[in-house]
Amino acid sequence: MSPTPSAKGTLPFGEHRTWYRVTGEVGADRPAVVALHGGPGATHDYLLGLTSLVEAGWPVVHYDQLGNGGSSHLPQRGAEFWTVGLFLDELDNLLRGLGIADDYVLFGHSWGGLLAAEHAAAGPAGLRGLVIADSPVSYPVWLREMRVLRDLLPPGVDETLLRHETAGTTDSDEYLEASLIFYQKHVCRLDPWPRDYLATFMEIHNDPTVYQSMNGPTEFHVTGTLRDWGVAECVADIRVPTLLISGRHDEATPAAVQPFHDLIPDVRWEIFEESSHVPHLEEPERFHQVMVDFLKGLH
Repeated sequence: MSPTPSAKGTLPFGEHRTWYRVTGEVGADRPAVVALHGGPGATHDYLLGLTSLVEAGWPVVHYDQLGNGGSSHLPQRGAEFWTVGLFLDELDNLLRGLGIADDYVLFGHSWGGLLAAEHAAAGPAGLRGLVIADSPVSYPVWLREMRVLRDLLPPGVDETLLRHETAGTTDSDEYLEASLIFYQKHVCRLDPWPRDYLATFMEIHNDPTVYQSMNGPTEFHVTGTLRDWGVAECVADIRVPTLLISGRHDEATPAAVQPFHDLIPDVRWEIFEESSHVPHLEEPERFHQVMVDFLKGLH
């Protein structure tokens, strides 16, 4: 089978540019699936596997959120610039710029899931369905669950993490090595890590401006502007069919995901037993089938 052609480019977003990639044919009889990556401050690379949906009939749109990847980098901007509203505006601009604002599905992973949920809660007329993958309902809940997971790490690991977090030395090699023990249990359990995942990991390393401003030094030590933010107050307003995805070993624990299930009116939840934070990489065949079944239900 020949590969499905894709179109890449950038769209103006104010004074800046948003990089995008469209795989498949948009504007046909099925809505485009728009992928919102995590971070904030990651890139689209680790979500490239979503293009398998094109073979089943759904076009897929990837984009790099402002500040990373192929989009404009703004390392001189302070934390006050990087707001949830900025990225909601960028998403709206992307949908309009690609001509798909009247017919689309959102797939949001991790931070992207919260962003997609807030977008969906506003009731956009063209939204047909929503997938919230591996996302907590809020960062306060996320941090509470991080403490639960950190307490279960091998002896001495959390003590090492706490020592560096207290000293402000989270850029040390020892902190990185201890962090990887958590990541290998709760972020990506594959060994070795897939190439697409490593690509995103390196992009964050190359320009950590957004990640450090909004999140912090690691997944489990959130010190940035998102530390008090969440979407619990608005998700009951989501009126489209919604699929929740999480892994049994996910850093987005069941307790962090449960409020979505409790509050969204039309929702179902799939837990991937052999996965952590990236079921689309850890259990790709089942993930593809779950996604296709959900999309067929919309159609």
